Amino acid sequence: MKLKNIKHGGAILALGFVLFIPASMVVLTGCTTAPPTEKSSDASDTPETMLVSYHVKAGKEAAFQDALARTWAICRQDKLVVATPHLVVREKDDAGRTRFVESFTWVSHAAPDNAPPDLKVIWKELESLCEPRDGKKGIDGSEVETVVAH
Repeated sequence: MKLKNIKHGGAILALGFVLFIPASMVVLTGCTTAPPTEKSSDASDTPETMLVSYHVKAGKEAAFQDALARTWAICRQDKLVVATPHLVVREKDDAGRTRFVESFTWVSHAAPDNAPPDLKVIWKELESLCEPRDGKKGIDGSEVETVVAH
């Protein structure tokens, strides 16, 4: 699905639709990790779903995609993330600038704080491939809650 030439509001709507399908699959099929037990009262033990925007510098799209793929491979190998859903979409804004948006779930809130050194090196590479834009950081993300529309 291309989001090219869709206004900002439409891109958000399209992204919401694109995220709905994988989120529905998780609800129907479950995740690859066990849910936290009732005994766990530490929020750092609970999964953390993220929505991250990457404002990629012009001409750096291929290098960014390569670095993001290496990031995901390490995260999967080290069991830092839930395998599915993992979604990455790409769009261009009205000025023709590329933005990637990624949705994934850490196995716990503590997982990113315990990232191995090789992953931290790639994170720095990703930062160098992105730029601040429209008052936002080059990489802008936050924890989100997966909601299934009825």
